[in-house]
Parts: sequence; C-alpha cells; structure tokens
Amino acid sequence: MHGAGNDYIYVNTFEYPISNPEALSVAWSAPHTGIGSDGLVLIGASDKADFSMRIFNADGSEALMCGNATRCIGKYVYEKGLTTKDHITLNTLSGIKVLKLTISGDKVEEVTVDMGSPLVIAGSLTLDVEGTNYAGSEVSMGNPHFVIFIDNMDAIDLPVIGPKIENHPHFPNRTNVEFAQILPNGDIRMRVWERGSGITQACGTGACATLVAAAATGKSVPEANVIMDGGPLHITWERETDRVLMTGPATTVFEGCIEVE
Repeated sequence: MHGAGNDYIYVNTFEYPISNPEALSVAWSAPHTGIGSDGLVLIGASDKADFSMRIFNADGSEALMCGNATRCIGKYVYEKGLTTKDHITLNTLSGIKVLKLTISGDKVEEVTVDMGSPLVIAGSLTLDVEGTNYAGSEVSMGNPHFVIFIDNMDAIDLPVIGPKIENHPHFPNRTNVEFAQILPNGDIRMRVWERGSGITQACGTGACATLVAAAATGKSVPEANVIMDGGPLHITWERETDRVLMTGPATTVFEGCIEVE
C-alpha cells in the first residue's frame, strides 16, 4: 500500500505473526531481490486502542511513527472487515492516533489523522555541515524532523546532503530531513530524506512538521497543502487545540504471498 507514494509492506499479524521484523524489513524492502518498499508495517492487537502499528524502516530500524502508514492501516482494517468503525484508534510508539475514515460504499476514499500536538524544539537552528550552514527549524511530531526552507528546490542535491544532516552530531538519534519551498499560491513544496529509509516519495509526519515550522516562523498560515514527490497532503494545525490534522489518500497497490524461512 502507499500513501502519496510512501509505500510499505503491510502484514496482518492477527493472521501472520512476525518474529523477526527487523531482518524481514531489510530483505523485503530491497527493490531488486525483495518486494521493494520503504519498509515494513505490522498491524496488530492493542489493549489501549482498536489496533496497534509497528513500523520498520528499510534499514531494519524501528520508527516511532509514520503518518502515511496510519492512513493505509485505516483503509486496510475497514476494507478487510476487521472493523466497521469510521473512527479508529491506533496505538503507535509515539502515542495513540485517531483516524477518521471517509467512506464511499465499501471503500475508504481518504483518511484524516489526528497527529497530536507538535513540539517546536527550535524555531531557528543553524547547522554547519562540512563548512556549509543550513538554517532550519527542529520540530517533533513524535519523531524528529529538521525543516529547511529554501527558494529553489532544484538547487538541493538531496541524496548527498540528506544523509549528512540525518547523521549530524546535533541529532544523536538521527533525524528526518525536509527541504521546503513556499509557493506563490500558499502551498508548500517539500522533499524529504527519511531517517533510516533515505529519499521517499512522501512523509506524513514530515508534511506536518513542515507546516508547523512554516506557521511557527510566519512563513505560512496554519493550513496548507504540502506537495511532495508522491502528491499532496492537506495539513491543518488547529492552534486553539494545538492538534495537527493530516488528510490524504491511501492506495492498495497489490497483494501477494512470500515465504518466511
């Protein structure tokens, strides 16, 4: 499944328990020798919410949260008959998220996720990366982000600079990296280097962190479309409740079977 091009392999652990997700995520995410994906997502039971989510990056590291994956889980559990609810709670490593499903017939058209309250750690932070300064905002959406606003997206060599910022000494646990450009119509163009996965087509928490950083520094109003390589997400930062809402599609690409040794 994918959300705005952010594609993961989803396993229903009610039926297929997984004992070694770290190794399987590495093997299955490989584009030529595996299935090919940004990582592995496990859908399971929870004693705190309707369902639980564990997510593993393509390098096998476990992620705290993925906004695009939460939307895909909402679509999966409804369309597979695991729930009849249109409001679902999902237990993640960054807390319980609430999903609101927009349903047409028996299909989920889009999902709005309450991503919780953001934390602006540093509205203005400058990092020295091999002699070049990068000024941005450090934001947490339950996972770490460094958002850098630029005037020309084409000028960024993301495969080169992304891993250098991800592994900068300022971030002992590494960070997700977003480069963002405010467009004339108020939309925000964003590209992302995800911690543990590299360049991805989209990042839900990254889109939220980008909108929060833009609004917190006066570059944007607190509601905008964030346009990534895989498509747009609509992000709203409700200042009165201090909650960030993310709305976007979820798409099933294919289903299949793979043997686990």
